[in-house]
Amino acid sequence: MPASGTLGDVTTNAAYDPREALRTTGPLSREQAAAVLDYAAQCMTSADFMIAAHLYARVIGVDDLALTAAALLGSGEAFHRLDDESSALAQWETAARLAENRHTYAAWRNVAAARVRSGDLRGAITAYKEADRRAPREEKAEIAARLGWLTKEVGDKQAAGRYFARARGDVGLSAALVVIGITTAVSLLANFLPSDAMDLYGMLQLDKVLIVHGELWRLVTVTLLHAPLLQMPLHLPMNMYAIWIAGPFIERLYGRSTFLAVYLVTAVGASLATFAFSDAQWSVGASGGVFGLFGFLIGMSAVHKPMLDRAARGFLGQLVGLVVLNLVLGLTMGTTDNWAHVGGLISGLWLGVLLPPTNVETMRSMWRRPGPTPGTTVPALGSGGNRAAQVAGIVVLVVLFGILWGSGLATWA
Repeated sequence: MPASGTLGDVTTNAAYDPREALRTTGPLSREQAAAVLDYAAQCMTSADFMIAAHLYARVIGVDDLALTAAALLGSGEAFHRLDDESSALAQWETAARLAENRHTYAAWRNVAAARVRSGDLRGAITAYKEADRRAPREEKAEIAARLGWLTKEVGDKQAAGRYFARARGDVGLSAALVVIGITTAVSLLANFLPSDAMDLYGMLQLDKVLIVHGELWRLVTVTLLHAPLLQMPLHLPMNMYAIWIAGPFIERLYGRSTFLAVYLVTAVGASLATFAFSDAQWSVGASGGVFGLFGFLIGMSAVHKPMLDRAARGFLGQLVGLVVLNLVLGLTMGTTDNWAHVGGLISGLWLGVLLPPTNVETMRSMWRRPGPTPGTTVPALGSGGNRAAQVAGIVVLVVLFGILWGSGLATWA
């Protein structure tokens, strides 16, 4: 059947068989070119990349700037799928140099990604800056994040800081620093306020008997308290240091809201694990959430393989050893709530597997190209994945939390 449909402002001709373009020569009309682009897109979907490349070549030069730009984009994609990176880059660069049209942004995006793959980081920075000038508002943060990582990689830390700030959309303190400030203040107040004035330990600590009676806020507020300074002087500073190194890292890769969500969810997972399995009635500390942050980064790094600079890769490479060391130390210390550590770690690992980074290239997103037909937008980082699997994964986590809750009720009710 001849291809037909609507392509941008061009209505394809249902009477024209686009396969004729492979058997004929000479100029195509706008309607015929649109039909050929539609058919080429079908060939790309069915992995007939060589046929698609020939079809796109027939459209290049047609008397319509947008159609020619779309054909160049699609041709570059076909060459890319055929592992001919130099030809792909040449097609995308040609599309980017055309007079401004609705595909110029996508062309610069493709040029930038191709230059990253070839190791031309400074060329990629130039291309992303061109893309940034044309990016729709909802994609500005993503472009800024990519520029942040690239400028950091080439040694321009000042520019990287500006781009990361733009990516986060923030002009103030990071959420991690806010968490550190609030936790430190509450922990110190709990140590130095007279208990008859305000017993913060009694109000906020994880008390399993009171949780059974409905005081569910303790599943989270336990992170705001730490052991008395005279008994364990390093408890608070070590946890705050851990948040200080892991929190901003997550914010750069995902944003402030994701950091907060991961910290809170994994803190709840840690509290439910100790509620279900620990014999101690009371506990305090943010280490369950800290293990959650570390687990999140480990899971994210192992599955999604973000494109990071050397320092970031080194940091991630040390996390597994750091987590194992702390778990071993916890087993040798009778005051450590190891179940909270394990619960936070597992929750974080699971979330890291489910959620790809949104502010940095990954091995998967680096290969993801805009669709070859006009009007197709560039997928955001982390989008285009299996949303159903992500939703199912969240459901699994909720069910696990429910099982832990039921187990805790059976013990403490």
